[in-house]
Amino acid sequence: MKKKSRAPARKAAKPRRGRARPKAAVSKTMMAPSDRSQATIRRLRAELAKARALAEQLQASADMDFLLGILNRRGFERELNRSISYIRRYHARGVLIVLDVDRLKPINDTFGHAAGDQVLKAVVAAITGQVRASDVVGRLGGDEFALLLWNLSETDARAKAAALEAAIDRLSFVFDSRVVTVGVSAGVAILGKESEAARMLEEADSAMYVRKAQRRHEPDATASIEHRSEHRDD
Repeated sequence: MKKKSRAPARKAAKPRRGRARPKAAVSKTMMAPSDRSQATIRRLRAELAKARALAEQLQASADMDFLLGILNRRGFERELNRSISYIRRYHARGVLIVLDVDRLKPINDTFGHAAGDQVLKAVVAAITGQVRASDVVGRLGGDEFALLLWNLSETDARAKAAALEAAIDRLSFVFDSRVVTVGVSAGVAILGKESEAARMLEEADSAMYVRKAQRRHEPDATASIEHRSEHRDD
């Protein structure tokens, strides 16, 4: 009898190759609802922190004078209100000084606003060189500045105002081979527990105009560009 031939053994079928499911998708699918909620909370907190940081950055930018790198009027008034609240609560001492640059308009008219900007930058450098890191400097607008100084008596405040005037009086500039100078008039107001920001700014501003009138009668205080300028020999 013929032996029955055996059928060849079938090879085991190879598993079909397919794309492996991403581990992240598997883990996310397998996460418990409470775990997914915690992950969502962490993500939202991170997004909120970024949004707050951006808002703070935009707020700081809105309060700065981009030309001079100091607070603008809005930023200074915010700091002044905050400081007055601190003075009321802790019985601290503070002084407000308003400064107005003299003879800036003739410089702008004669040499252009770029020259005027150079003068303003030098004035700010002179001011910041006379104050402490804890003090606040701001530009109220145009050629008017304000300083908030801590822990000074009225006598010390007036001495500081005189020192600021002297420092800026020493500045000189050369435009179109002509030497020009500027000055500054300073008005002082003492901050106390009854102070209000708007009223104190008005008081310091009024004192500044009184001081400006006084300086017109001081030697060399009324010198203009034509009187004080010199031609350089090239």
